[in-house]
Amino acid sequence: MGAGHAHKLYRHGHSPVHDLPPHCKLAAVFSFVLVVVLTPREAVWAFALYAALLAGVAAMARIPAGFLLKRLVIEVPFVAFAVLMPFMVPGEQTELLGVSVSVPGLWGAWNVLAKGTLGVAASVILASTTELRSLLLGLQRLKLPPMLVQIASFMIRYGDVITGEMRRMSIARRSRGFEARGVRQWGVLAKSAGALFIRSYERGERVHLAMVSRGYTGSMPVIDEVTASGAQWAYASALPVLALAVCLLGWTL
Repeated sequence: MGAGHAHKLYRHGHSPVHDLPPHCKLAAVFSFVLVVVLTPREAVWAFALYAALLAGVAAMARIPAGFLLKRLVIEVPFVAFAVLMPFMVPGEQTELLGVSVSVPGLWGAWNVLAKGTLGVAASVILASTTELRSLLLGLQRLKLPPMLVQIASFMIRYGDVITGEMRRMSIARRSRGFEARGVRQWGVLAKSAGALFIRSYERGERVHLAMVSRGYTGSMPVIDEVTASGAQWAYASALPVLALAVCLLGWTL
């Protein structure tokens, strides 16, 4: 899969969560999110317990609360959507802070906020404790279609390549006195975008030819065989199993 590749969400460390095999963590997070989605929205206490479980995992992984909260900003669009639901969803009305809002809309907003926040938090913890290269190996180990894994791998690698090319082009424009101040400069930016596309496409062709010349036939060789012991699977399954117990209580109480 190539050399190690770090990303901005990853927080280097040595903890029981960091040391778990990536496919164990992927399966645990997916199962946890699935259980959260299946939980009835009326069981408010259940979502508080889910948050406590995630806080425990974050503490074990030594992820500071501030680091985690900053990464949750990504869900702001969902928050904006949820805030509008009490005013847009028809149904029984009630008073909230002196404003008339929809009861079904309030429950819908709560459902989106609670489940969305927990899902994003679980994903951030996963990304904070697992390198991108390890995530790809984990997906491969979980028998995700090989072509999808390769597409994700190339996307990650070429994302950095294209970003670097954009940075160099931006420096070249500024060194020539160019500044995008208004609509008149859009033509230059459009030409730059076209040039970036052509350069990226040509580089992709050269890389593909180089890979074919070295024996690439449509599948990447597996260099590191990631395995997990029964104890590691049991350790990783603690989060979704506890969450499932909470979910069942939420349906029965």
